[in-house]
Amino acid sequence: MPYNRRSFLNLIARSEPRTDDSWLHVSRTAMACRFEVTLPRSEENGVVAATEALDEIDRLEAQLTVFRDSSEVSYVNAHASDGPVEVSPSLFELLKLCKQLYEATHQCFDITSGPLTRCWGFLRRSGQLPDKTEIDSALSFVGSEKLIFDDTRRTISFGLPGMEINLGSIGKGYALDLAAQLISNDVKTALLNAGASSMRAVGTGDGGEGWVVGLRHPRSKFRRLGVVRLRDCSLSTSGNEEQFFEYAGRRFSHIIDPRSGWPSESVTSVSVVAPDGALSDALATAFFVGGRQLAEEYCAQHPEVLVIMLESNSQAPVVIGKSSSCDGLRDF
Repeated sequence: MPYNRRSFLNLIARSEPRTDDSWLHVSRTAMACRFEVTLPRSEENGVVAATEALDEIDRLEAQLTVFRDSSEVSYVNAHASDGPVEVSPSLFELLKLCKQLYEATHQCFDITSGPLTRCWGFLRRSGQLPDKTEIDSALSFVGSEKLIFDDTRRTISFGLPGMEINLGSIGKGYALDLAAQLISNDVKTALLNAGASSMRAVGTGDGGEGWVVGLRHPRSKFRRLGVVRLRDCSLSTSGNEEQFFEYAGRRFSHIIDPRSGWPSESVTSVSVVAPDGALSDALATAFFVGGRQLAEEYCAQHPEVLVIMLESNSQAPVVIGKSSSCDGLRDF
């Protein structure tokens, strides 16, 4: 059963490169990927700020990961079935945002879907085909409507023993947001990225026209799906070429539909431009699950969200919504 991971976002320095272009890159491994801050040479004094931003990402990983027993999220998972657990203000607000997005995306974004990821083997990055009994059992523990919040006491509890939360589908974008806040105090422009899936543009690029980013075509590493210019916004991509396994000639993606318990199959890739990274990260997962209908419905109600979606049965992507912070430089 092949297992694969592929990059989707590629930074291009400028749409019209100059011979004197040069860039500073500050990077660190965190959250199972490489976080990198790119600065134009004119912002060389921002290296210290970039390093401090990466320190913040390390702190967030220690708080949010489910792979360390010492993390705050692991503590919630261990005790929230027994009763209300008081959490830090920042985590409380993030968890409430997750539940709001669960409702806004008709349950397509769900941080309680960890049992499904586990039974399909993707939590260990080794896919496996579970039987119906395993899927049904995992589904019984899934559903963010079972997360109970107390705003006065700032607590969270699980409505069903055996539930768990996992912030993997929003954590990288959220980390980029907080890192961008720190960097923006010291630099006018920078581009932050979290591995191959999320980017956060601070400012409007060295020339003031925006950061130019290429979207790699999910079906060919030698082609681009399109090129966009980003200004003070975020871009996140989800696709079935990142992680998958094949069984009996059928490909199963690591992105599980929390409503059915089965990997999503109607979309090949989806990129979302939004005002912040937490939102673009979460929506990229939600729209991969919910498909074109959900994306169209959401964008009709939420300005400044742009979606570039390649459906599984299509050769050309569809563009949904619009963003004043993003321009398309190449036709999709």
